[in-house]
Amino acid sequence: MDKLNWAVLGTGVVANQMAQAMQGVGCKLYAVGNRTHSKAVDFANKYGIEKVYDDLNDMFYDDNVDVIYITSPHNTHIDFIMKALENGKHILCEKSITLNSVELEKALKKADEKNLVLAEAMTIYHMPLYKKLMKLVANGEIGDVTKVECATDRPIWPQGLNVPEKEDRIPKTLNWDLFTGPAKMNPYNEIYHPWNWRGWWDYGTGALGDMACHILHQPFRALKLLYPTKVEGSSTLLLNACAPQAQHVKLTFPARENMPKVAMPEVEVHWYDGGMMPDRPKGFPEGKQLMQSGGGLTIFHGTKDTLICGCYGQNPWLLSGRVPNAPKVCRRVPKAMNGGHEMDWVRACKESPSSRVMPKSDFSEAGPMNEMVAMGVLAIRLQGLNKTLEWDGANMRFTNIGDDETLRTVIKDGFKIHNGHPSFDKTWTDPVNAKAFAEELIKHNYREGWKLPDMPR
Repeated sequence: MDKLNWAVLGTGVVANQMAQAMQGVGCKLYAVGNRTHSKAVDFANKYGIEKVYDDLNDMFYDDNVDVIYITSPHNTHIDFIMKALENGKHILCEKSITLNSVELEKALKKADEKNLVLAEAMTIYHMPLYKKLMKLVANGEIGDVTKVECATDRPIWPQGLNVPEKEDRIPKTLNWDLFTGPAKMNPYNEIYHPWNWRGWWDYGTGALGDMACHILHQPFRALKLLYPTKVEGSSTLLLNACAPQAQHVKLTFPARENMPKVAMPEVEVHWYDGGMMPDRPKGFPEGKQLMQSGGGLTIFHGTKDTLICGCYGQNPWLLSGRVPNAPKVCRRVPKAMNGGHEMDWVRACKESPSSRVMPKSDFSEAGPMNEMVAMGVLAIRLQGLNKTLEWDGANMRFTNIGDDETLRTVIKDGFKIHNGHPSFDKTWTDPVNAKAFAEELIKHNYREGWKLPDMPR
């Protein structure tokens, strides 16, 4: 296959970056679709795109389309992914891939059944600095790692909000039903869209789901992690509809098979956001900011040394001051940050399934990484059980939630100041069965009219 016709779903920042990357290698998109038709037209005019869909869904049934780049909000991904796969389209999808593990497994099985390439648009997989990070760990430069701490300066959108009490008029340019997708149909309010949808459970996964792929993937890949066995979450006030302002998640992973130069013992992975931060490691230079530019931080605590880097694995350095020369351990993608990572996916799409080298961000790796992130989100939403949750990853279930345990979550905080005194009059949900609630989070029931195709057999 010499040429692929690309369609992009969405016209935001990352869609523009894709169009520009393609122009940089002498190519262009074939078609574009967007919830707001006028924005799709403007996008097409800007980049010389041949086709604009009047109905977004027509993209999936267009025989001239070979591959689709999905850049829509998280809650709509699985429906678009399954439609595209069913109709023989290769897919590149933005993070977070899906909202739960069941959705992810359906997508993976369908892609395998159809011999299609399903990849996540994760630039970190292709960055030279990321490769350097992998080399340092695999070469045993920091010894055996038993603890990793990760943090971000997100959210930079509102979180910790009460459900809006008023209904705004839906803009003429917005198809609210299409935006909502399989989520609960809420009355429209401008707080949800655009951009701010990331902080609401119906549409996104908060700061963890948005930023973990840029920060948590370093330990996931370097330490060959898969499913955590234990998860625990805590946060600022947890509301039933909106992600909290700040949170801390601890995931415990079992021992893995040792690498030639380093052991893989049980390891704790910690996540902080919303201004929460790990302690400064012993010996960290005074006056030096713990989190550098880029909005992310990862600290590998090893038995020999401590490795610190920023978002995307940027600026990795050893706390001891050593500068080791570790051997290469990962496949490199030429011009990775200048169109290379998109073209690595294109190359895989063009290759025969029998001899295909999968792209660096294939779902076989991006998928399990996404499941780790989903476990962190579940830990936050189930924190009211006040225990460390035990996870059976193979069967996608918690093993220590009792049949009779219940949960309540705050609907509104009821904060007031009366005569100079602050007070809270919290409104809570009715108690719900905790096991059933957890199962619903793992395997979501979609609103009436929405249904995923059956699992491939």
